[in-house]
Amino acid sequence: MIFTIYGDYIRHYGNKIWIGSLIRLLKEFGHNEQSVRVAVSRMMKQGWIESEKKGNKSYYFLTPRGEARMEEAAVRIFKLTPDDWDGKWRMLMYTIPEEKRQIRDELRKELLWSGFGSFSNGCWISPNNLEKEVNLLIEKYEIQPYADFFISSYKGPQADKSLVEKSWPLQEIETKYQEFIETYSKQFIVHQSMMNKGQMTDAECFVERTKLVHEYRKFLFADPGLPKELLPEIWNGHHAALLFEQYYKLLAQSASQFFEEVFQEDNDMQWKDKEYDADDHPLMSE
Repeated sequence: MIFTIYGDYIRHYGNKIWIGSLIRLLKEFGHNEQSVRVAVSRMMKQGWIESEKKGNKSYYFLTPRGEARMEEAAVRIFKLTPDDWDGKWRMLMYTIPEEKRQIRDELRKELLWSGFGSFSNGCWISPNNLEKEVNLLIEKYEIQPYADFFISSYKGPQADKSLVEKSWPLQEIETKYQEFIETYSKQFIVHQSMMNKGQMTDAECFVERTKLVHEYRKFLFADPGLPKELLPEIWNGHHAALLFEQYYKLLAQSASQFFEEVFQEDNDMQWKDKEYDADDHPLMSE
């Protein structure tokens, strides 16, 4: 949840927040001060955030690694239509020794998150342009002697879509999108009615928008973001993206007002991104 709040709010306000403000925001979800401090400490140990003292107050901000992850996640979350495909496949092959098993496991998680599919043991493929991400991972885990990266064309004997079927569980992803649609389309109608009648507070909109993004963000770990040429003709991901857009925009303004009320008391509002408008998210209009 802290990741979600950083990604959807704090990164637009200078990436830094006083711990007291973060505790106040998370109180709306039923989290107590101790649990927030424990989670923040864990995020620091994992290299996502850093801290600094100002007087007797501790402020927490994203590390460069954290900023890069948030930017990458935001582009994928708010991308409403699949990219066009250049017809090329990106292929990463590696043979990491058994004594480096932990690195292998961590690398696997990172590749799944970036949208790679496991074509076979030690061989990962993606139709998306992920060369930058692959190079960063190879450097991060220092696996240069064990890895090879290719950009190639598939020459058969089957169609390109056969690679998709072998590398990603599309039916499972489709089912997850259907569950999201069923749950959140009902909530969207209820909240739309309540807001039209003035029956939702800014704090409630903040909670619901954050929950919505938090739930939709989980698809980053499941949906590889395949180009339209490789997707089924009818794909629940399209419908889920449109529902997410409508629901997000319904809650956006009121949610941001609540966040700013809490944030401006003990944080510096001058770092707010002047071009940021949650009600008209720039990535949604692309």
